[in-house]
Amino acid sequence: MVWRRARRLRTGTVILVLLVLLAGSGYVGWVAVQRSEPVALPDPTGNHQVGRRTFEWTDAARKDPFGDGQRKLSVWLWYPVAKETTGRKVQYAPGLWTDLQLKPPASVFQGSFDTVRDPAFDRVAVAPGRFPVVVLMPGLGLSAPMYASLAEDLASHGYLVAGVTPTYSADLTVLGGQKVESKEAAKPDDLEQQGDHLAGIWAADARFAGSMVAKQLPNSVLGVGTSYVGHSFGGAAALEACRTDTRCAAAVDLDGVPYGEVVRKGVQAPILLLGADDSCITGVCGPDARGDDDRDRTLSLLEASKGTSWCATIPGTSHYNFTDYGAYYLAAPLRQYLPLGSAGPRHALRVQNGYVSTFLAHAIHRAPAPGAPACSS
Repeated sequence: MVWRRARRLRTGTVILVLLVLLAGSGYVGWVAVQRSEPVALPDPTGNHQVGRRTFEWTDAARKDPFGDGQRKLSVWLWYPVAKETTGRKVQYAPGLWTDLQLKPPASVFQGSFDTVRDPAFDRVAVAPGRFPVVVLMPGLGLSAPMYASLAEDLASHGYLVAGVTPTYSADLTVLGGQKVESKEAAKPDDLEQQGDHLAGIWAADARFAGSMVAKQLPNSVLGVGTSYVGHSFGGAAALEACRTDTRCAAAVDLDGVPYGEVVRKGVQAPILLLGADDSCITGVCGPDARGDDDRDRTLSLLEASKGTSWCATIPGTSHYNFTDYGAYYLAAPLRQYLPLGSAGPRHALRVQNGYVSTFLAHAIHRAPAPGAPACSS
């Protein structure tokens, strides 16, 4: 009788394993179908269509602190084009940029970048008019192309948006037809020790990119200065760039802890701090916030700043909700692993884009103030 029970147990175990394998293979097959389906970035909400060009610019005035020779940067430019424009649409991540996708095995659960439908037109003419410059800085390790949703929405509202990928700090940039990967010195693990120094380097990158846009597209409205927008560490760089640029019109920090001299000296221009649920960068920490040090840095920034400051939290968001990860196809195991909140990711992107465009319209064009409370320092 014992051997019969043992045989039944073995048979049951084999059947259970087979069922798990079949279910697993069925799920992987379902994911393979889903990840090949086209997905679209959120539609821009402004009155213009959007064009895109890419540039490689060399700052002849600066030696690269992490490499040989002068500082070289990849800059993607999104800009307004006329409503009646037709032409070829851009590829979301062309050529070597496609390696921005996650690496195996995680990439099995991420949709291919080839399936991302981007509404921007490739290298078409700029719309008639004069448009302010906005410099967009990515998070540490990320690259400017991963913020196309925000950049294109701003461009549709009449801005020249220069997305900078800080060389050697990004996991990937492309220069001269070659992939350039990160270096430890430019992507430090300990920002408490090295964040202030790195923020200064990124701020210089941002100011340089802003100055170059005016040379490439002379119809920019130089009279209103340049605005700086950044996510995560790019938010720190945006604030620091605004501090050091006397013509800065506004700065936006998207879920980024402040670093650099701006923490002590503040910003003269209007600023918007937009945080996730677990963030302290608005000066008020959420229930799962990362720590009081972030709050102390923010409160110091706010106390030292002279312009009006707005603070808001997007409910149900986490750190990657401020990137295009909210538009990618991500299967359940991967989505649970990445810092994405409970809010609908595309909804979170639309809310973010609405806050930023409304704030910049107020700061630059004196439109009504954004629907966010003034920060309390």
